[in-house]
Amino acid sequence: MTIEYVRYLVPEDGTEAFERRVAEHLSAAPGCAEYDLARDGQSYLLRIAWDEPGEPPAPELAAERTSYAATRVRGAGGAVPTIYQWAGGTAAFERLMETFYDKVLKDDLIGPLFAHMHPEHPRYVAMWLSEVFGGPDRYTTERGGYVAMLAHHLGKAISEPQRRRWVALLQDAADEVGLPADPEFRAAFLGYIEWGTRLAVTNSQPDADPIRQAPVPRWGWGVAPPYMG
Repeated sequence: MTIEYVRYLVPEDGTEAFERRVAEHLSAAPGCAEYDLARDGQSYLLRIAWDEPGEPPAPELAAERTSYAATRVRGAGGAVPTIYQWAGGTAAFERLMETFYDKVLKDDLIGPLFAHMHPEHPRYVAMWLSEVFGGPDRYTTERGGYVAMLAHHLGKAISEPQRRRWVALLQDAADEVGLPADPEFRAAFLGYIEWGTRLAVTNSQPDADPIRQAPVPRWGWGVAPPYMG
């Protein structure tokens, strides 16, 4: 990914049209991943993240263009709590998994998948979720990370009805243990659960050819950060 900065000098009577032009151009640009525009009087600074090379809008008004290669250093600042923090930290995810797997073992549809579950399995999954949602990287350092989690699903041939039951029981458990019920948290939480369980189903099929090496995913708030008043 390439990050491009473009500085503009825009006539005072043309700022509104310029801002509209930037938005229309980049929202339709197929290679543009994201953009933002800052202003100081008649001076503008446009930041564009390009997945593929593209041309910025209004080149006749551009005073300076600079491009940089993106690095892996990125993230949210401390003003917004992580999902892990908002949920209540490690203790909250451990309570969630204890309650959830108690339900799982009693369930006729998915219980057989966990008939030989290790006694510490709920705690290990709590470690995974904690890391995914912005907490300590203990699943990576203590349990083997993505490779270890992938190994738990290979060859299991998980069905879509089983996946749906897994998700439903987890949501019930989240209610029972008192995880935050605000729409923003539940949307972000369930977004990962849907993504992760669908990936698990795909990777568990007999003919699957999953990615063998990857980091533990990190899941953020997406488009709706928590409402903090």
